[in-house]
Amino acid sequence: MNLYDLLHTHANEILNEAVEAIVRGRVKNYVVAGQEHTHARLKALLALTQRAVKEKNLLPMLAHAELIASQRHSAGFDLWEVQTAFNVLEEAIWKRIIKDLPPDQFAEALGLVSTVLGAGKDALARSYVSLASKTKSPSLNMQSLFAGTEN
Repeated sequence: MNLYDLLHTHANEILNEAVEAIVRGRVKNYVVAGQEHTHARLKALLALTQRAVKEKNLLPMLAHAELIASQRHSAGFDLWEVQTAFNVLEEAIWKRIIKDLPPDQFAEALGLVSTVLGAGKDALARSYVSLASKTKSPSLNMQSLFAGTEN
């Protein structure tokens, strides 16, 4: 069995473990969205991971990460919440690799998964921070802090 076959054959187990981790972590906006919606989002992320592993092409993952950065930023998600979704999926895949692949395939399989999801997290973070930096933050009213300091 190779990594692509593993990701395809054990997709349900990987997704269930990732969803459970999100629920256990009480990631606010994913809890509000519900397990079914969270499952669908993680399923899309897993499908992109499978595709990148098979095609050795990161472009669809990068495009998806940029899209969800925009969507989740607009929806009020914190960056760490979306990064957590990537992280729990990656951890679930790692566990499955260690369980089902022979040790001589660990390095390549773990490296591929980490590269694919790491590139996605990087694109997500860059896009999210870019969007967040364009948002006007309220300024602090310093007058009340210095009331009564004049002689």
